[in-house]
Amino acid sequence: MNKPVLYIVIPCYNEQEVLPVTSKMFLDKINSLAQAGKISNASRVLFVNDGSRDETWNIITKLAETDEHFEGVCLSRNRGHQNALWAGLMTAKEKADVTISIDCDGQDDINAMDEMIDEYLAGSDIVYGVRKKRTTDTWFKRTTAEGFYKVMAMLGADTVYNHADYRLMDKRALEGLSQYKEVNLFLRGMVPLVGYRTSSVYYERAERIAGESHYPLKKMLALAFDGITSLSVKPLRIITNLGFFISFASIIGIIWVLITKICGVTVSGWSSTAVAIFFMGGVQLLSLGVIGEYVGKIYSETKERPRFIISETTDGSKPVKDEHGK
Repeated sequence: MNKPVLYIVIPCYNEQEVLPVTSKMFLDKINSLAQAGKISNASRVLFVNDGSRDETWNIITKLAETDEHFEGVCLSRNRGHQNALWAGLMTAKEKADVTISIDCDGQDDINAMDEMIDEYLAGSDIVYGVRKKRTTDTWFKRTTAEGFYKVMAMLGADTVYNHADYRLMDKRALEGLSQYKEVNLFLRGMVPLVGYRTSSVYYERAERIAGESHYPLKKMLALAFDGITSLSVKPLRIITNLGFFISFASIIGIIWVLITKICGVTVSGWSSTAVAIFFMGGVQLLSLGVIGEYVGKIYSETKERPRFIISETTDGSKPVKDEHGK
């Protein structure tokens, strides 16, 4: 039986400080897995430069020149973590039997890859890297992150609790994933939709080795809202139910206004105005905002713009195109 070719797919954005350190870790892991006879020596570490403004791409090209196990693709501009990861997976799909996606910062336990490969060799098509606990996070980040997964579950979205984008996918799973054509990507919710045999590997997450996080609160909240609106229509149903509730509450409000008017304990016209403004105004704006998010997603999807454009590669191969299946 031929040994599988593994591609470790790593999105990079302004990672000049941490890349020289973690690149050695990824290379050592490829070599150790190959020496153990679990993967082919043709396995590679694939870096995806997501329009970095520092020396990240220069570092990647130098790594590729010094060792054949390093490869890199450069996106034409910054497209965001999810699109960069997608670009890497779709590129690796043409070359690899199995991929493992991981961030460049060294926080995810690289040694969990050994168990992932074991699960793959035992028959799993997808293996999720799941955090055991969040002791390295601040109280706020831990609370909001865990709350996010719980909210997603309540809304009916199929996600893996405490799993981000550290996962193994074999060629069959990647082929299935490639059939999803949406522009608004939320991979940790899309991958479970692929199906096939799955398993999980649990690990401890460390502190970032160097540099600063590129996911501040604003981006995390945007990703969370993106995930909710991409995977569930329950917010729209909540608005519908809220409309029924408001209609019922408004009747009670009208009765209250009439009673206070008859009793003469209110300024003429104040009660009815207050009920109309405070009770309906905020709810309407909130509802329109949620509906607008869905309309905006529909607008983006109908244009079918490419999720990524690759400007160059380190191996000189023809860049993979994102054509939405056309």
